[in-house]
Amino acid sequence: MTYPSPAIVDTIFAPVYRWRLWITILRISIQERIIYRGDFMLGTLMRFLPIITQIFLWGAVFSALPTGNGSEGRIVGYSYHDMVAYYLLTMLSRAFSSMPGLASGITREIREGTIKRFIVQPIGLLEYLFFYRLAHKLVYYSVAIVPFAVVFYLCRGFFQETPHGLVWATYIASLVLAFLLGFFLEATLGLLGFWFLEVSSFLFIYMLLSFFFSGHMFPIDMLPEPMATVVKLIPLQYLAYFPAAVFLGKVQGAALVTGLLVQAGWVIVFAFLAQVALRRGLRHYSGFGG
Repeated sequence: MTYPSPAIVDTIFAPVYRWRLWITILRISIQERIIYRGDFMLGTLMRFLPIITQIFLWGAVFSALPTGNGSEGRIVGYSYHDMVAYYLLTMLSRAFSSMPGLASGITREIREGTIKRFIVQPIGLLEYLFFYRLAHKLVYYSVAIVPFAVVFYLCRGFFQETPHGLVWATYIASLVLAFLLGFFLEATLGLLGFWFLEVSSFLFIYMLLSFFFSGHMFPIDMLPEPMATVVKLIPLQYLAYFPAAVFLGKVQGAALVTGLLVQAGWVIVFAFLAQVALRRGLRHYSGFGG
C-alpha cells in the first residue's frame, strides 16, 4: 500500500490549518480586549455623549430657519428629524469603519523592527491585524449593543421611516463593506512606513479629510458644487455617509446598487494596494539583530 507524501497531506489540510490559526488569533484577541473591562466599557459609553450636543445644535440651527419651525424647515432635503437621525446613523457607521491606531501601529512595527516576527512566523501582518480588529469590533458591539439600543429607542421619534426587507440587507452590507474599506485603507497608509521614517503628517491629513468628507461632521450633500461631486468620487463617503444615506432612503434603486458595487470596488482596490505595499515593503525592509 502506498501512502501520500507529507507534502501532499500538508497541501490537502492547509486550509484546515489556516482556519484553525484564524480562529486561534480571533479567540486570543477577544480575550485580550476584555482584560480591562471597566476601561473598555467606560470608553464605549463616553462615545454617546456628543449625541446630546448634536441634538441641541441642530435644533438651534433649524429653529433659526425662515419658517420659524424647526420640524418643518429643510436643509438640502434634510429636516431636523432627518439630521439627528443621520448623525445617529453616521455614529454607527463610524463604529464599523474607524480603525483607531491601526496605521500608526503598523508604522511603529516597521520603525521598531518588531515586524520581523511576521516574516518568520506562519502568519502574515495583514492577516493577523484583520482578525485582531475583527475581535475588537465583536467585543465593542457586545458592550455597546445595550447603549446603542437605549439611545436609538429614546431617539426613535427622529426616524420618520424604517427600512424594510431588501433595504435592511443593503444597509447591513454597506456596514460590512465600510469595515473592510476602513481596515484596508488605513493599513495601506500605515505600510507607507516602509519608505517614510515618519508618516504622522500623512495620517493627520487623512484624519482631517476623513472627518469632513466621510460625512461624519455633516451630510456631504451640503457641500457646494463641484466640490460635492468630487467628494463623492473618492472613497471616504463610504465610511460614514453612504450607509446612513441607505438607511434614510436618500439612495434608492439603481443608485443604491451602483453605490454598493463602487463601495465593494474600493475595498478590492485598497486590499490589493495593501498587499502590494506589504510585499514591496518587505523587499525594501532591512532588519538586523534579535
